[in-house]
Amino acid sequence: MQIDLSGKAAIVTAGAAGIGRTIADQFIECGARVAVCDISRPDLDEFLSHHPDAHASEADVSSPEDVDHFVDAVEKEFGGLDILVNNAGVSGPTKSVDEIEPDEWARTLDVNLKGAFLFARRAALIFKAQKQGTIINIVSTAGRVGMPLRTPYSASKFGLRGFSDTLAIELGEYGVRVNAILPGFVDGPRGKRVIAEQAEAQGMSYDEYLPLFLHNISLHVAVSAEDVAAMAAFLASDFAKNVSGQSIGVCGNFESYRSPAMAP
Repeated sequence: MQIDLSGKAAIVTAGAAGIGRTIADQFIECGARVAVCDISRPDLDEFLSHHPDAHASEADVSSPEDVDHFVDAVEKEFGGLDILVNNAGVSGPTKSVDEIEPDEWARTLDVNLKGAFLFARRAALIFKAQKQGTIINIVSTAGRVGMPLRTPYSASKFGLRGFSDTLAIELGEYGVRVNAILPGFVDGPRGKRVIAEQAEAQGMSYDEYLPLFLHNISLHVAVSAEDVAAMAAFLASDFAKNVSGQSIGVCGNFESYRSPAMAP
């Protein structure tokens, strides 16, 4: 099965590094024209060094002005838009709820949930007018199962999954598909940092904690950014033309997760 995104114009938020970069790379490999935004100028420059024909510019997804400016520029350069991947997100604090500061809570929801809303409202205008389009929201298994010490992150991801479900219903009559991908523990810098923070909160080392954490995932594995990107490419393609309103886990069945302290 060869996924072909030729002629498609795509936005990937926070697309200059991490999972977003891998999704952008995959889309370009499949023939799409890709625009990425990010808050890191060095990451954007490095991305452009590999993909000089792509569009890449700085934008804070929680800023309405930044989002409008970015989407306007992409529309002008690409002549339209077919795919939106809301990937931007922050991990938020790893603390008990009584230790979380209001600004930590607000920043997590601003990036993870408000950012997706700001991009989706702009994309919806384009997609409704052309009677087609695809929105893919990168959620998390933390949007399906509660995660202790991660209340802002989990709340934002539950919200994003609900936002995805509702958009699929609202925009379906215009030929617009909306789906959510729920990655599990992704073996990358951010995932490792979060696990390290959770290990510290349990008074354990990373190496002690990780096997217990993975034990409570059915396949006992971490997933890769490439796994997530492959699912995104599928959902963006015509192979998924009748797939909408779905929350698809790429997680090794993280839904079986229990507190690592319960592992034998």
